[in-house]
Amino acid sequence: MNPTSHLAHSERGPLDKHEIAALVARDIPRGAYVNLGIGRPTLVADHLPAGSGVVLHTENGMLNMGPAAKDGEIDPDLTNAGKIPVTELPGAAYFHHADSFAMMRGGHLDVCVLGAFQVSAEGDLANWHTGAPDAIPAVGGAMDLAVGAKKVFVMMTLFTKTGAPKLVPRCTYPLTGLACVDRVYTDVAVFDITPRGVTVSRTFGITHEELAEQLQVPLLFARA
Repeated sequence: MNPTSHLAHSERGPLDKHEIAALVARDIPRGAYVNLGIGRPTLVADHLPAGSGVVLHTENGMLNMGPAAKDGEIDPDLTNAGKIPVTELPGAAYFHHADSFAMMRGGHLDVCVLGAFQVSAEGDLANWHTGAPDAIPAVGGAMDLAVGAKKVFVMMTLFTKTGAPKLVPRCTYPLTGLACVDRVYTDVAVFDITPRGVTVSRTFGITHEELAEQLQVPLLFARA
């Protein structure tokens, strides 16, 4: 699939989940070893360009995972960590999940793409529990990925359904990792977490002024 096919109206924004996934896929370096977190990040697999050489890893024990499986391709024994049926690419390998976690913890992944409930201005990540009494904790491999991958990309909407920002001065939800996020892809902007602060590299359907007014995080804006 053409990774730019879902970006035709991106500058008018906001982006839908497929457009965000296409944007992430376009920014993953050729030949990178990548883990895609449960939820929206799994869509990135469907937007990687042919011949990119990107090798997808999943913590339940698979390397060189392909895009999501269609009806005629579904193998009930072939799923990603989110239990979504997937395809395999030539050279795919399977192994014990303990070995898979060793890959994650050992710094062998170039990029992981995770969802998030909150990301702080310092790059702290909260993506496994909202703290609500009735919420079911489900950390999975997120902590291992957050500290083990060389680059951590977050893919999320910038605001909750009630309008609260998810990019915050400090996380109020239980943390997954400290100062681990490098870039945040959202429906209205892309943010880089840098030693200088939070830099906005692109916006979609929102002005710099509107973005600054709606967030409590000090923002820097990249030059066009």
